[in-house]
Amino acid sequence: MSKNENSNGTTWVAPKKSLWTRMKAYSGFYLMFLPVFIFVLIVYYWPMLGVRFAFYSYKLRNIHWVGLANFTKLFAEKEFWAAFGNTLTLSIVKLLLNTFVAVLISIFLNEMLNLSCKKFVQTVIYLPHFMSWAVVAAIFTLFLSTSTTGFVNETLKEWGVIKESIDFLHTKALWRPVFYMIDLWKETGWGTVVFFATLSGIDPGLYEAAEIDGATRLQKIWYVTVPALSNTVIIVLILNLAKVLNIFEPVFVLYNTRVLEVSDVISTYIYRKTFLTAIPDYGYTTAVGLFKSLVGMVLMLASDYASKRIRGRGIM
Repeated sequence: MSKNENSNGTTWVAPKKSLWTRMKAYSGFYLMFLPVFIFVLIVYYWPMLGVRFAFYSYKLRNIHWVGLANFTKLFAEKEFWAAFGNTLTLSIVKLLLNTFVAVLISIFLNEMLNLSCKKFVQTVIYLPHFMSWAVVAAIFTLFLSTSTTGFVNETLKEWGVIKESIDFLHTKALWRPVFYMIDLWKETGWGTVVFFATLSGIDPGLYEAAEIDGATRLQKIWYVTVPALSNTVIIVLILNLAKVLNIFEPVFVLYNTRVLEVSDVISTYIYRKTFLTAIPDYGYTTAVGLFKSLVGMVLMLASDYASKRIRGRGIM
């Protein structure tokens, strides 16, 4: 109920309108919201009913309740734990590398005095982000090929560095470093956007004060630029922590059976068990997906808690 005061100082309480009355009064807004509401229900909530199959054995038409048997099988599966470990390793190393290199590039761009050159460099490093992973995989497969069309191998042979071609994408010891480099090439430029925006907001008076105190260019970077970026770096790491289990496309287009031991992640594991098995058990793969979602939820809650402690507000 709402309270109003009359001119004589007395107050009266307006009766609260019913829900139906309020909906009727704002029927136009509800009608506009209805398509969005239906879309959300169909796309985001209706598929969640399939979670129940995590507790079933679902092979073709043989569907029956098995309780927690799928999860028991999951926790005993060495192949799954290998994929889980690969997921964490690839995602976390990728996140740390991308953040570190993005910070370095942002500082480099911030120190460039030629505005035209700065814009050109920014454009060049942003472009790879807009290429699909399928195209990126095709380009680097061609560059790293062991045939005569392989630019990298042929160049190294010309320089006398190697005698035999190196199969970069089919060697366990080399696949991860190559994957990290390809990911850096594609995503780091776009990652500089946030850091460069932070640097643009630094008070120029801080640099002037440092210069008056006799600070060199490197000292100004270390004592002014880096501290200004530190809070943003922490926030970026926290916000991306919740997404470390969602890696799929970059691995899917670059991995192969010869490097499965070091490249298989949870999403590709689910894909193989679902689509590359003669008689897939959809109940088991649903259980794997549910476990991944639960771990992702825990990571998101941890990120939200860390964000509240550091920034004073959460991410949700």
